[in-house]
Amino acid sequence: MTIKTVSTTPYDDQKMGTAGLRKKSKVVMQENYVENFVQSIFNVIGDAKGKVYVLGGDGRFYNDIAIQKIIKIAAANGVSKLIIGRNGYVSTPAASHIILMNKLDGGFVLSASHNPGGINGDFGIKYANQSGGQAPSQISDKIYQESKNIREYKIYESEDIDLSELGTQKLGDMTIEVIDPVKDYAAMMEQIFDFNALRQLFAKGFRMKFDAMNAVTGPYAVKIFEEMLGAEKGSVINAKPLPDFGGLHPDPNLVYAKELINIMNGKDAPDFGAANDGDGDRNMILGQNFFVSPSDSLAIITDNYALIPAYKDGIFGVARSAATSTAVCRVGAARNLPCYEVPTGWKYFVNLMDSKRITFCGEESFGTGSSHIREKDGIWAVLFWLSIIAATGKSVAEITKAHWQKYGRTYYIRNDYEGVPTEVADKLMADLEAKLPTLKGKSFGAYTVSEAAPFIYNDPVDGSSTKNGLIIKFANDSRIIYRLSGTGSSGATIRVYNEQYKKDDLTGDSAEVLKPLAALAAEIAEITLRTGKTKADVTT
Repeated sequence: MTIKTVSTTPYDDQKMGTAGLRKKSKVVMQENYVENFVQSIFNVIGDAKGKVYVLGGDGRFYNDIAIQKIIKIAAANGVSKLIIGRNGYVSTPAASHIILMNKLDGGFVLSASHNPGGINGDFGIKYANQSGGQAPSQISDKIYQESKNIREYKIYESEDIDLSELGTQKLGDMTIEVIDPVKDYAAMMEQIFDFNALRQLFAKGFRMKFDAMNAVTGPYAVKIFEEMLGAEKGSVINAKPLPDFGGLHPDPNLVYAKELINIMNGKDAPDFGAANDGDGDRNMILGQNFFVSPSDSLAIITDNYALIPAYKDGIFGVARSAATSTAVCRVGAARNLPCYEVPTGWKYFVNLMDSKRITFCGEESFGTGSSHIREKDGIWAVLFWLSIIAATGKSVAEITKAHWQKYGRTYYIRNDYEGVPTEVADKLMADLEAKLPTLKGKSFGAYTVSEAAPFIYNDPVDGSSTKNGLIIKFANDSRIIYRLSGTGSSGATIRVYNEQYKKDDLTGDSAEVLKPLAALAAEIAEITLRTGKTKADVTT
């Protein structure tokens, strides 16, 4: 075994988005693509001697090959130790916990999150630092600049490492420890929640369905829900991680989780339904023929924090992304909790957690979490909902409707216009931003513009300033938010968020209530004229 220095040619497209590097699988399979990116990270980090990292992924196509590349590059760059999930599996929340629990220097999580897998699907690499969260923009920008100039990388020439058995082995001076990726995470969940109360819930005949979507949380869900809590066997469906997710699109929403939706809307439906995405950080919550929006879920979780043992003594505060509905801030105001509004991207929550400004946080894109780790956490959110049900004896629908009665209802819908040429999307947003000052005070039927401006976030911890999206507010408690997604692998996705708050009229259909506002949003941005799309590709 020897360390080899390999000459390479840089790629100009290795810029990380809101959740790491995300590309089409065939792009990542290009010669030296992974090697260039990983070596760029080590070049920016500097001396890696004595450093320890976690490594794993969601099991998607090319994970196994990329993991072996990273092992050999890490060894060649002087890393002291890698902690790797057996068979290369580790969920994003579990990786964050491993980093924090063991005080590691960071980690590499191979996932494109909720994007489809397979050779024609997507691939991603997330780089986390010692906080357990995604590397801050200052670091990711340096990595991108390094990747555009890289001329060589270092790699160990060796046989592939066997990751199928637990234990330790060596590659040169580097130790490789293969661990059970579920064990420590499950133990943490047992410390946060009252597992005895949840066992009693299932012992009384409570039934659930959890759709792991053939992704990484299948083993986690089987262990926790079926083996530890006593949910009946088969409660977890699509539980085996597959390289192409069995043809499923592992995004837990009303469009892609069709099997679970049909189960929960069918005859003899279980009491509770939930789903996670590819790497386990997103979640969807369902009752019998009832869907809980992620924005409402965050608000309901916040309102019920005292039911959970880990939070019974109080929480610091809450935060939401600007594109998430204002529902949680109403709970915060009622409970005298600060409520922060941040750009999209979980890394913006980390400073608030580390400075003890917040405990709970969430994004409308089905991500909810707390300061127990520094990532969103799908199974944590599911266990929280099960705990509310166990404590109150109410159904998902009853819990949600009671919340609306208490606080009012925020109707909310996101429309995604996908696959828009990047230059078209960029110009649409630039022209719309230029138009915003002319909109204030203008009336569009029942909608009179009260504010129209870009969203600017000034971080109270590090003083940085970030512009993320455009917001139009109306006098009737409505909002439209426009932003470009940072989680796609090609082209651009224009996301348009429509929101209207009502103190009464609580039982309407969101699509119908928001139909006029959604049409106005498309009109103001000239979406059909500029993109040719007459309707959204995905509505959630």
